[in-house]
Amino acid sequence: MSLRLYDTGTRGIREFTPLTAGHAGVYVCGATPQAAPHIGHMRSGVTYDLLFRWLVASGYDVTFVRNVTDVDDKIINVAAQTGTPWFAVAEANQRVFNKGYDELGCLPPTVEPRATGHVPEMITLMRRLIEDGHAYNVGDDVYFDVMSWSGRYGSLSHQRLDSMRAAGDSVGDHAKHDPRDFALWKGAKPGEPSWETPWGPGRPGWHLECSAMATKYLGPAFDIHGGGVDLIFPHHENELAQSAAAGDEFARYWVHNGLLTVNGEKMSKSIGNVVLLSDLLDKARPVEVRYYLGSAHYRSMIDYSDEALHDAAAAYRRIEAFVVRAVEMAGRVEPGTLPQAFADAMNDDLGVPQALAVIHEAVREGNTALTAGDKDTLVRVLAELRAMLGVLGIDPLSPPWEGADEDLSGVLDALVSLAIEQRQAARERKDYAAADAIRDRLTAAGILIEDTPRGPRWELKRS
Repeated sequence: MSLRLYDTGTRGIREFTPLTAGHAGVYVCGATPQAAPHIGHMRSGVTYDLLFRWLVASGYDVTFVRNVTDVDDKIINVAAQTGTPWFAVAEANQRVFNKGYDELGCLPPTVEPRATGHVPEMITLMRRLIEDGHAYNVGDDVYFDVMSWSGRYGSLSHQRLDSMRAAGDSVGDHAKHDPRDFALWKGAKPGEPSWETPWGPGRPGWHLECSAMATKYLGPAFDIHGGGVDLIFPHHENELAQSAAAGDEFARYWVHNGLLTVNGEKMSKSIGNVVLLSDLLDKARPVEVRYYLGSAHYRSMIDYSDEALHDAAAAYRRIEAFVVRAVEMAGRVEPGTLPQAFADAMNDDLGVPQALAVIHEAVREGNTALTAGDKDTLVRVLAELRAMLGVLGIDPLSPPWEGADEDLSGVLDALVSLAIEQRQAARERKDYAAADAIRDRLTAAGILIEDTPRGPRWELKRS
């Protein structure tokens, strides 16, 4: 089975056929860094990291572009409220975003373009649209003329033009030809950043930025455009309209991930239910948070709860515990061949839940082999398991997870080993009270002891 993806534009599953054999071009709408990232942002980051990894695992050479909208109304508003320069607001928060992506094991994109670095490309795109009659300027403002492309506008979001609301991202509505026309360029205002254009100074509109950056790095036609389902309208609809009106084929597949809610409500500062990534990292390890954010199907909605995070962390720890025990018996085994059932699940619109079912079945088989002392089966299972976990970015024996809990690990291992030796000595002299006391003290300290046929082993207790 080859990769099949749900395409928002056609509202159906389509077989993925790249423009160029062996290569995949992917553009994903990244951060608008007006604040620190919440878990919805990070779900999107993990989702497209999974797509990136699976394309690579499938043999594609991938150009993965994830932009940064570093000039925007929200950023400017935060700057005005805090007395901080707008560029400092964007830079500080983007660093937090990138730290979050790194903490969750997301691979770096091929390129991470910033809107402010691509104004020349935006000017070129506006000029093409104006010359072809799809855009117009009123003073220093430039608008896209929706009616000039009325036959296709709304095709991505599947809306009728006459039922659409007025554009909410534009200025000087009284001067527009149509209330639905959206701003490509916003004329300069006092205290706001601006750049010179043939139509006067100003700053880019949100939608224009992505069209210019996507085609800059992927060309006028590329394979996949991704983002959250909340971006379908108006953002992605407007990207498609302005790019296609300018003569670009633009994205051939539109992929959208579902939202993450809290107690059934969308996260909102006004409600006070925004859950930051830092909040989750206080409750679970980064790899466990990644497992949680990536375990549901990417198109489904996730309703966050501490209980759900705890359950996901426990599920990951069962996988991790097997890997540790398997390495103790069989030695370190390199990743092997992916099982066909796993590949079929991932090829079926990135079916991570089904892929995880294959992983957990492998763990059950491996645990049976451990109990039976069947080293040959154990080596095979561990090799397959590491290959699958690597695709999902959660292999405990690979960066960044290997050794993540090993600060002062040498000292801790020496101290615990000494206590275990003292416990063994007490058992050998039949002083079971002393042996039990040592075990109880280790347990109270968060260290679990397991007596196995090969001798006692220990691990840190997870909350």
